[in-house]
Amino acid sequence: MKTTHRIPAVLLAALAAALPARAGTLACPDPAQAVQVATCPSEDELRYTFNGFCGDDRRLYARDTDTCATYENYRKAKNVALWESADGAFQAYLSCDLPAGALKNLKPRAIAVSRQGKLTRVSCTYAEAIVFTHRTKAQCKAADNANCAADPAACTVSCE
Repeated sequence: MKTTHRIPAVLLAALAAALPARAGTLACPDPAQAVQVATCPSEDELRYTFNGFCGDDRRLYARDTDTCATYENYRKAKNVALWESADGAFQAYLSCDLPAGALKNLKPRAIAVSRQGKLTRVSCTYAEAIVFTHRTKAQCKAADNANCAADPAACTVSCE
């Protein structure tokens, strides 16, 4: 049985329609307050999906040569779980191998705004390549003086 990890376009459209259009100022969340909302895959699940994803159908994924090069590479890429900020506005897929307390004292390093079709994507980047993302239909713009490293409180965007 072949499993794919693609989300149907209809489901994405429904999700986009359900997202609230947030107006006002958005600040990067405090990762220490984030909660894990999905479970980590078991080692058996990872091995099973590695064999399916990287096995006979490997030629279909030839663009990504690193993920299937070794089981360790695959595990690093796929051993993740969904986390949400305390208010549920931001999401991140974080490694299940992060040590306990790794999110405790993280401060935002950067904030970025990009467009994905009709959605605005607000990304807050932290150490350890951790990125919390908020998606909205609102138009957002990063503050001109958003120097997150110097002042994490300035790490905001305004949305209309």
